[in-house]
This record gives sequence, structure tokens and C-alpha cells, in this order.
Amino acid sequence: MAEVLFKKVDYILKKLVEDISMGEIGLPDIQRPFVWPMTQVRDLFDSMYRGFPIGYLLFWENGCSDTHRTIGAAPKQKVARLLIVDGQQRLTSLYAVMKAVPVITKDFKSQRIKIAFHPLSEKFEVSNAAIEKDVEWIPDISILWQPDTKPHAFKRKFLEKLGKRRPLTVEEEDIIHERIDRLIKLEEYPLTALEISSSVDEDKVSEIFVRINSKGTPLNQANFILTLMSVFWDEGRKELEEFCRRSKAPSPDGSPSPFNHYLRPNPDQLLRVSVALGFRRARLEHVYSLLRGKDLETRQFSDEQRVKQFALLQEAQAYVLDLQNWHEFFKVLKRAGYPSDQLISSQMAVLYTYALWLIGKRDFKVDLYRLREVMARWFFMATLTGRYTSSPEARFEQDMALLRSANTADDFVRILDEQISAVLTKDYWEVTLPNELETAAARNTAQFAYYAALCLLEARVLYSKMKVSELLDPTTKAKKTALERHHLFPRKYLQRIGVREKRLINQVANYALVEWSDNIKISDRAPRDYVPELEKRFASDELQQMYDWHGLPSNWYELDYEDFLKERRRRIALIIKFGFERLVVGA
Repeated sequence: MAEVLFKKVDYILKKLVEDISMGEIGLPDIQRPFVWPMTQVRDLFDSMYRGFPIGYLLFWENGCSDTHRTIGAAPKQKVARLLIVDGQQRLTSLYAVMKAVPVITKDFKSQRIKIAFHPLSEKFEVSNAAIEKDVEWIPDISILWQPDTKPHAFKRKFLEKLGKRRPLTVEEEDIIHERIDRLIKLEEYPLTALEISSSVDEDKVSEIFVRINSKGTPLNQANFILTLMSVFWDEGRKELEEFCRRSKAPSPDGSPSPFNHYLRPNPDQLLRVSVALGFRRARLEHVYSLLRGKDLETRQFSDEQRVKQFALLQEAQAYVLDLQNWHEFFKVLKRAGYPSDQLISSQMAVLYTYALWLIGKRDFKVDLYRLREVMARWFFMATLTGRYTSSPEARFEQDMALLRSANTADDFVRILDEQISAVLTKDYWEVTLPNELETAAARNTAQFAYYAALCLLEARVLYSKMKVSELLDPTTKAKKTALERHHLFPRKYLQRIGVREKRLINQVANYALVEWSDNIKISDRAPRDYVPELEKRFASDELQQMYDWHGLPSNWYELDYEDFLKERRRRIALIIKFGFERLVVGA
């Protein structure tokens, strides 16, 4: 028989709640977004009341001594011995209801979970205004477990209120007494926890979680690190989550905030940036072990080592969340030709570029202007080629390995530029990229890079006097988007002439950015019908410049459709190259 990696421990609910209050069990702060709907909490209490099982809890011993205080966190009576791996939402629900404490909803609003109970029908419901006025209901069962609540007095008052509404039979009074007592005794509800040994690594813990919880989302290393932060540096996790919350919308009073038009990050995303900056690692698995105070050679735990590693994380996170750094970095994306998240298909490209930017600024002291230029080139390359789309951790680990030989700002810039040149070769521009444009994918990285190139080249929108960059400005809001992607050869027209394959109709090469009003006028007309009308707006030299920007031969609307696609793919690839060269020469 294989070694057993866990032990089974039986609890009663009251003991679990007490252990959470004492800090013995590391339930992440109750003031964090609670994702369960209230109806699910209602159903949880209904199941317990009826004696149904509500599933195992899965805990993991943290492996550290209980004598060391947590870093920066409010002092508790104990440092958590157990970390919650599975069951956090159930325990949060039970704790919040039995202790009558509010939770933070996914909309970041403070809210009490109020579950109502109807003793005569034995029905649970989410409390509402109508229930609160109905004396047949206990509108908030939390009151039953509060220290100053005396069960006998509570039942007497409940019966008195109900008796004023209608006469009660002796049998009804007995039923109400018995059912309220049964509800109160839920604090003695038995629960079983599987406590995994601290010697088990996080990969095995994740596998255990998946095997016993087939409907659960597989755990990742970020989940583990965020849980560990809850125990040993709770204020750091709060700070991280608050930053992410504030990035969702502009500050209502106009004060500085993380809000931007590129990224509304989640805590685990910014955690990756902090880990990259603080530990020069992309893979989180080893970082988790380090933060637990584990020596990777001896596999022993040390409080001293844990404190040291958390100090590195603390310093890195402060730099990552610094608003000056945050907003200065977004100038990199704007410089690269990307005015907002409309053209960005990979958030990982943004996050890892931010990590490299921070490393260049803090560790290599690269001049800010020079740093912006090289990182704009890097971001353009990374997002165009989908560098961080597949196996992003492994790819970024390789990128950071490139910097191991760097010692100076010149080294940093040279190494990144050498890598960019190694990727964007002559063959890439002339063969690979035109072939990649032969796609009908809606969020194609090459198409977005083409639009970015148009911004860099200060190109005008097709058949318009307005610049692409002006109409892609994210601060411009209207009912209709100012700029729209339109089929140059309209779909219905192509179908009329026998072209019915979506792969051909929706190819990148058949799209152009046009103003919304022109999109309406073009409708499903043949290009040879609508183009001459639009061409009349411009002088011949203006028109030629516009066609050059948009990769269109002067007689494009007279070409055979498939010949048109092939020629335009080649031209679009060339425009993307010209746009990128604006970053290379610093124009």
C-alpha cells in the first residue's frame, strides 16, 4: 500500500468556526469577493438542516512553526496551521452567517448574507423585504448563534409575534419549538476534513483536489501563493486585490487610480509580474515552495527563510503597484501603436512586457526614454507573433534566462534587440507573415498589428480624412463605434458571385477600417459600384497614399477575388513591417 498523504479529521461546525476566528485555519479574509450566489448559501443550510452531507473539506498543513508572527498582517491569536485548498466558499458562507459578518460581493459591495427560515414549512429562503415583514419567518437566522441570544427567550418572542397575527394551536407551538431548536443545533453539524501533510508538494495537492472534486476548477500555483499570502502577509494580498478593484473604473472623485484602457488585471496576473521582478522566475511552483520557507535542497522548512522570501515579494509588489510605474509603462503600448485593449489579443503579452520593463527600470537602470523604445519594439514583436499565447510561463522563463548574462543597461537593450531581430527575420516578413494572414479568425494578431502599424504610420482611415489613431481613441464614446471593420468585397456580393466559403469571405485581407457612416453606404454593393463614388472625395496623390497605407493596388476592385486576397496579404505584411521600422529608427 502506498504512503497515505493525508489524515481524516472530524469536526463539528462550531469548532471549525472557532478555529477560523482564532486563526488556526487560514480562511482568506472575509472582506474578499464572495462568488457564491446567495441562493447557494440558502441551499447549503437547507441540506445541513435535512441531514444531508455537504462534502469534504480539504486542508493543507502549512509546515511552519506556530510561534512566528505573520508579516504585516493584523495579529491573530495563532498563525494558521491549516490552509484551505477546497471548501473556501462553504466555510466563508458558514462563518459569515453564524458570525453575522458581511462579505464583499463580486461587485465589491459590502453585504450581509441573510438567510430566512420558516419553522412551520421548514423552508429556507434568501431574506427580502416581504419576508422581513412576515412574522411567520425568522428573517435572519444569524441571530440564533449570537452570544447574547438566549434560545428560550427568542422562541417566546417569536411565538408572541406570530400569536398576535393568528391563533396558534398547541401542536403548532410544539413544532416551532422543536424546529428552531433543530436549527440552532446546526452548530453541532458534523464535517469531515482531509488534512494533507506539509511534506506533500503543491503539484500533488492540486492532483488530490482534482481527484476528489471532479467539478472543481483545477488549482494553479497562483491560487496557492495567494492563499499563502492570506496567512503570512494578508495586508499584501488586500493591497493587491484593492489595486485590481480600483483598476476596473475611473476614480469617482478624479483622484489618481490604476484605471487604464489596456488592462483590468486580476490579482493572480499581477502576482506573476511581482514574482518575475522579485525572483526572476516565470514558473510559480518553485516560488511557492520558497515562500513557504522550504529549502529546495534539504526540503526542510524554515521561518527565517520564509520571512526573507516574503520580504523580496513585498519589495517587488510595491514596485509593481506603484502608480507612477503603472501608468508610465502604458506609454510603451501607446508608443508601439496600440491605443487600447481593442487591438490586444493577449493579456499575457502586456503582463510579461510590464515585468521586463520593471526589470529594465529597477535592476538595470535603463534610461526611461530608451527603455520605452526597446520595450515598444518588444511588445510589437511579442503580440504580433503570439509569443506568450502557448505555454507562456515556459516562454517567459526562456526570455528571463536571456538576461542572466546582462550586467548593464546596454546589455539589457542589446539582448532584447538581438532576440527581436532573431524572430522578425526577412523570411518572417516575406513568407511567414503573409501566410499567417490567410485566416478568418476574428482576433488575429497580425490584423491587430496591421492596425497598430497604421497608427504608427499616422495613416488615415480608408476613404476618410480622419486618422486611424484618432478614431481608435478609447476615450471617444458613442452609440456606434466611430470605426468599423468592413468587408471590401461585401459578403452578400461574394455569395452572389459564387464565393460561399467563410474562410475566403472573412479573410483578414478582405477587411478594412472604415468610418461607420461609410459602412452603411457600402452595404452589400459590388466594389466596382461603390468605390468610384468614394474615390471622388480625394485628389489622385491623396488616393494613392491612402491605397499604399491600406495595402490596396489602385485597381483592386477590378481584380479576381482570390488574386486580390493574395496580393493584399503580401501588402499588409509589408505595411506591418514599415510600421515596426518606425519603432526601430525611432521616427
